Amino acid sequence: MPVPFNPTQEQRAVVEAVLRGGNLKIKAYAGAGKTSTLQLVAEQLGGRRGAYLAFNRDIAASAGRRFPPTVDARTMHSLAWAGVPQTLRSRVSLAAEPPHLLAARYGLGPVQVRTLTGKAVDVTPFEIGRWIADGLGRFCRSDQHQPEAQHIVVDEKIDEAVAAQLRSWLLPHVVRLWEESAHPRARNVISPDVLLKLWALSEPRIEADYILFDEAQDSDGVMLSVLERQRHAQIIYVGDPYQQIYEWRGAVNAMARIDAPECALTESFRFGATFAALASRLLGLLGERTPIRGQDAIGSIMVEDPAIAPPVDAVLCRKNVTALWQFAAGIEAGQRPAIRMSAAEIVAYADGADQLLAGQRAFRPAAFSLFETWGEAQAFARSAFGQDLLPVVRIVDELGTDYLRGLAQRSTAEGAADYVISTVHRAKGLEWKRVKVANDFRLRGADGSPMPDEDELRLLYVALTRAQHVLDIAELRDELLRIFSLRR
Repeated sequence: MPVPFNPTQEQRAVVEAVLRGGNLKIKAYAGAGKTSTLQLVAEQLGGRRGAYLAFNRDIAASAGRRFPPTVDARTMHSLAWAGVPQTLRSRVSLAAEPPHLLAARYGLGPVQVRTLTGKAVDVTPFEIGRWIADGLGRFCRSDQHQPEAQHIVVDEKIDEAVAAQLRSWLLPHVVRLWEESAHPRARNVISPDVLLKLWALSEPRIEADYILFDEAQDSDGVMLSVLERQRHAQIIYVGDPYQQIYEWRGAVNAMARIDAPECALTESFRFGATFAALASRLLGLLGERTPIRGQDAIGSIMVEDPAIAPPVDAVLCRKNVTALWQFAAGIEAGQRPAIRMSAAEIVAYADGADQLLAGQRAFRPAAFSLFETWGEAQAFARSAFGQDLLPVVRIVDELGTDYLRGLAQRSTAEGAADYVISTVHRAKGLEWKRVKVANDFRLRGADGSPMPDEDELRLLYVALTRAQHVLDIAELRDELLRIFSLRR
């Protein structure tokens, strides 16, 4: 399909760099036309065999419709699926082993730990099994050949010194689970991440003359390790290092790790100069000296006055619990919002709260897992450590768990909704004409310093670059001014 636009100078520079040969890294800011640039690259490479790799099937399918027939658009997981024996694929569909049964099989019972508030609590076998399974998943997404203590993430409410001891204690069990999963004659269930890891360790060859690797900033170490071995192919990595927001699941600082010449796409086609200036100030806090350029022809209005409440198409939040609070507020106001959470996710909060109210431990959601009573959840939510949990605690206290269950059935389909409520993670890659950003970001450092941590600044950058025409930052205005006055 021919490219139906006049390429910019930056896009021409990318094509010229690709045609000179060798690997290339493209730093593409939010809305900077990276997919159209990759389409242009594929057109210029003519009849050579290409592979476009994306992170989910929908993105791969959408992009694939824009590329010429010589380009195979896939996900890395689909390549792995096609490249392993049927005996391995069949294990993915087996019934998963419940976490508490995994812990029991390994002879692991409850263990007492100390939380950030100094309280001693028992970690249940369910939690222990979940940490072991999660540790295996993080190892499989890394480029290491054996599990390490760093792959094990325990509950953030646990005292850090105790957490380090827990990781050392759990590591042999993660190693055991990996060895069980990787054994050639094993018959136990495996996850797609285990399948991908086993495929990667087989040193596969991707049959293509060139590879277009999209959203490279969110790469797992295992994906990069596969690409680094494709020495027969030219690899074009494209991504925005400032949209790297998946460190919590094991993503690495991929754009910094990739050793290749670099081109940049700094002109955003999504918004005007006003939003570009705001995003550029954030990037400056992250050490970036090259600003984003917006489009003078696009009208972009910033709303900074809390007394003004313009209609919006999306409300973006940092946390699920804030999204729930916004959803409840919208319904009570007689609106028809959609929420990017499943009904099961919402009901899990109601079920967990009911268990704690009855004096029983709650296995789900994870946010409730270390509490023994609802009173503990209330106290933690009102402490300096637990304010992220406060919105859902307020809903339960003021309206009850049945109200939460009712909310689960009241989300309007996005196409018919007045507006969409989403976390920033679930909004990545999307855009709306009018966006409001909620004030639930951690705008001070984890150590109490006045400047937010870099991962929080990147999350905020993603949130502030989803809007095309109207961006409501009234709730954040004072904190943004404080942060910009500090600079790094």
